Formats: sequence, structure tokens, C-alpha cells
Amino acid sequence: MLNVLLLRHSAGFEHSYLPHAEVTVKELGQESGLFTATTTHACGRITAETLAKTDVLIFATTGELPFSDEQKTAILDFVRGGKGFVGIHNAADTCYKWAEYGELVGGYFNGHPWSQHVWVNVEDNNHPATRHLGRGVLMIEEVYTFKSWDRAKTRVLMSLDKGSIDVSKGNRADHDYAMAWCHPYGKGRSMYTGLGHYDEVWRLPWFRQHILGCIKWAAGIEG
Repeated sequence: MLNVLLLRHSAGFEHSYLPHAEVTVKELGQESGLFTATTTHACGRITAETLAKTDVLIFATTGELPFSDEQKTAILDFVRGGKGFVGIHNAADTCYKWAEYGELVGGYFNGHPWSQHVWVNVEDNNHPATRHLGRGVLMIEEVYTFKSWDRAKTRVLMSLDKGSIDVSKGNRADHDYAMAWCHPYGKGRSMYTGLGHYDEVWRLPWFRQHILGCIKWAAGIEG
């Protein structure tokens, strides 16, 4: 049985979906029989000792988190050493002053020009987070754009369909708005999904399966 640890800490904006995320991750562990999930608001619990008993670390955070240098090293060593990291939605809107964190996630939040129903294209179906989604999904989302993000440095799984939005509101010249991606980090794995801003999305079966797939992939489970 794997151990999953979800950090829910808002040093900035507090998202209303967070209680739903805590419940959902715990339920997914129980229903799948794959993992036991623990959730915490306390950044102080993220230590080398705690991570030694953890297989996947999930961030649902905002703002500059009060991590010590020792904690930052422990987090990076945890993933580099072969474990998994999952960032959910606002996990890209945190730790701006910690450059290595941006590299771990793959980019930083750079605005949300669209909060509406959008079509999300699935670019890669060969992944447990997208295998069930076919060509894509229509959903309501607060769509993040990202800085310090480079398609060439990550494996894009899902992206915004430009035909479903007013592209003039965007802030990338290439109009390339990825919404979920993953990549190796040392011997470990880093997964990010920009989905999940709205509370009601967390009740949708396809989205629950998406989150489970994120966790499975980060844990090294491809099936």
C-alpha cells in the first residue's frame, strides 16, 4: 500500500475546492486500494523524516510557503531519489522565490484570462490521467497561463483548444496553453494538472479518474 501526502496550504488565495480535494484523494485511495492518503495544512510537516514514509507528495498550495532550506532540499531529494510529485491547479501559483520548485513543476502561474466552459484537447492518451478521456473534454475551468514553461521540456498531456476561447485575451504569442503535463525529475516523476478550480468538477467521475491517474503515474504505475 502506497502512502500519499497532500499539502493544502494557502499563503495566498484560498481556493474553495480544497476541502473537496482532500476528501476526493482519500476516497480515491480507499476505492482503488492503491494508497492511503494523509492531508495537512501544516508546511512544518513536510520534512525528510515524513517524506521517507511517503511515496507521492501532492501540492494544492498558493503563495510563498514557509519552508526552510532543509525542507526545500528534502522535497527535491525526495523526488530526485525516485518518488513522485503531483501539483494540482494552484500548485503553479506558489513558491515563486524558489527557482528549483518552478523547475520541478515545469512553470509558474501567469494569469487566468478565461473562466468559462472550454474544450480541453487530449494530446497524449497513453497515460493513466488521460487514457479514459478520448480526444478531449468540455468543462468549466479557470484556465491558467504559465511563465517559465517550455513544451520542449515536458510531456504535454492536455491543452486548451483555441477554438473554444477568445485568444486575444491570452498572454502567449504562440497561443500554446498546456493544461496538464508530466516529466521525469531525477529518478522520480513530476506531474501537474491545471484542472480543478471549480468545486463541482471534483464530483465528476472523469475528473476523479484523472486525479487518480495523476497519482498513479507519479507513483510509477502506468496501467
